Amino acid sequence: MRRRAWCAQLVCACLLALAPVPTARAAAGVSCVSGQKGLATTLRKGITRALSGRRGTVAVALHDPTTSTRCALRDTYAFDAASVVKVTVLGTLLWDAQRAGRALTEKEEKLASSMITRSANSATNTLWNQLGVAKVRGFLTAAKMTRTEPNPYGYWGLTQLTARDQQRLTGLLAGPNDVLNATSRSYVLELMGKVVKSQRWGTTEGAPAGVAVHVKNGWLPRESFGWRVHSSGVFVGQGRTYTITVLSQGNSSMKYGVTTIQRVARAVHSALAVEV
Repeated sequence: MRRRAWCAQLVCACLLALAPVPTARAAAGVSCVSGQKGLATTLRKGITRALSGRRGTVAVALHDPTTSTRCALRDTYAFDAASVVKVTVLGTLLWDAQRAGRALTEKEEKLASSMITRSANSATNTLWNQLGVAKVRGFLTAAKMTRTEPNPYGYWGLTQLTARDQQRLTGLLAGPNDVLNATSRSYVLELMGKVVKSQRWGTTEGAPAGVAVHVKNGWLPRESFGWRVHSSGVFVGQGRTYTITVLSQGNSSMKYGVTTIQRVARAVHSALAVEV
């Protein structure tokens, strides 16, 4: 058991050699729809411009219920989840506790806080092993995250995740639903709002003043497809709640991936702020 946990903790440093394949153009095929006149065009052009000249494979998903706006780019493409999956782990823990009619224990709360606010791998190992893959799959089914595949060997960071499924998860945090109750939703957002400063990059970039940001990021280097760098956020304020997910791979460095994500985030926040 000790060796299994140790191996899982090292997932973010695990380099598995796979045959590399050519990376896609970052900006190919951005699509947007909106109930607000002109907003879809503004977003599509802004995201496309933000990704122009960027290398790697990038997936984008945006949902703003206030204006009935959605944008998508490769939102069904599967990526190694890295630490973004930690929100799914917390969602599973809370969903399982709800079904049992119990609150989280003091130990579980400490582990959850460490896992989300500091992205602690050791805390994630403990909760992942406590829950087991079967419960994670149960939560994914309840959340309708049908394209997410948890890694069966204990490497939670190698769970396969799509931007569309991650948006389904953030959507559960953004409003009432039958999967996570109000207390659970509030708890997850509280922790995502307390992520340490050094990890509050990504989709938070360019968020307007007065908008509360809740974010969880992930990063993972591998020999094939370079750095995976991801960011997923829930943004609340100015009379709206919207969610943004950007997943990427084929980055030459973590910094390069962060820059790509932040270019997209600035374009999205800027377009939405005009429509408030």
